[in-house]
Amino acid sequence: MVHVLSSRVLLRPTDPERSRTFYSELLGLPVYREFGTGPERGTVYFLGGGFLEVSGRSEAPLAPAVRLWLQVADAAAAHEELVAKGVAVLRPPVREPWGLVEMWIEDPDGVRIVLVEVPADHPMRYRPGI
Repeated sequence: MVHVLSSRVLLRPTDPERSRTFYSELLGLPVYREFGTGPERGTVYFLGGGFLEVSGRSEAPLAPAVRLWLQVADAAAAHEELVAKGVAVLRPPVREPWGLVEMWIEDPDGVRIVLVEVPADHPMRYRPGI
């Protein structure tokens, strides 16, 4: 078995500065670390139990199959905050048949991001014996 000590998603944006602005200022992700210099320098953001690294540059956007799943405490509050900052919401918060509240946005390169609220009554919150 592979013993994973840490993990991160790596994004190579077409416009690194635009993507850093999106993840830093619009989503408000806290910065874990920065490295390198110049326009293609790297920025690593905290993502709850993992990290998101935005570094380098790509000539073309990522494949449309790439998605980010970010759990938030309150999808309605996240929706209000993001709309106030001018983030285009692809789909406002909706309680799905599987019980999660999901809202969809996308980053400047079209990477789809689902913001997920796990309601108090959802089975993901159930931990036997606790």
